[in-house]
Parts: sequence; structure tokens; C-alpha cells
Amino acid sequence: MNSTDPVSGYQTYDQPPGPGRSGRNQAAERRTALVICTIADIAAGLLGLWIVLYLLDANEANSFVEFVRGTADWLSGWAQDIFTMDTEGLRVVLNYGLPAVIYLLLGHGIAARLNRV
Repeated sequence: MNSTDPVSGYQTYDQPPGPGRSGRNQAAERRTALVICTIADIAAGLLGLWIVLYLLDANEANSFVEFVRGTADWLSGWAQDIFTMDTEGLRVVLNYGLPAVIYLLLGHGIAARLNRV
């Protein structure tokens, strides 16, 4: 039975750390991956929360709703008005949902890469 991953160059999880890779470095990489995942999850969660609040017609004068909207606007500033359509609800879902998905994919992808190295 072969103990390497089907993709050459990658270690499987049950192998001991390779040369030059101590247990301390491995733990630091896992913590870094966890931090990256957590930041990506929080960013996507705030974007998703704004979508829900908008679709439920939340009171935008409320300080919590203002905070969520301001944060969502800042997080999705690079993607604003990518989609311009007449249906306002669909426009909000797409313009805030796309950055949420991208943050999740990038954050979890980077974290997986750090755990695999």
C-alpha cells in the first residue's frame, strides 16, 4: 500500500512531519489556517446577514442594521454594481452574495493549502 497522496508532492495526514518541519511549525500553520478560515467565515456571514436583513426589509435606522450594512458595503466594495438589474432584491443577493462566496472559497482554499504543506 502506498502511503503518499495520489497527487505527487503532497503528504497524507497520517505521516509524520517531513524533514525541516517540526511539530511546532505544523501547529503554527494549523493555527494560521484556522484564523484565515475564521476571518473568511465572518466576512461571508456578515454579507449573508445583510442579504437576509435587506430581503426581510429590516429597519435601516437601527444601529445594528447600519453596522451590518456598512460592513457589508466595505467588504463588497470591489464587487458593487457588477450585476445591474431591475429587481432590487436579486441585485442585492448577487452583488453581496458573489463576494461572500469568493471569500469562502479563497479563505478555505488558502487554509487547506496551509494544512497540506
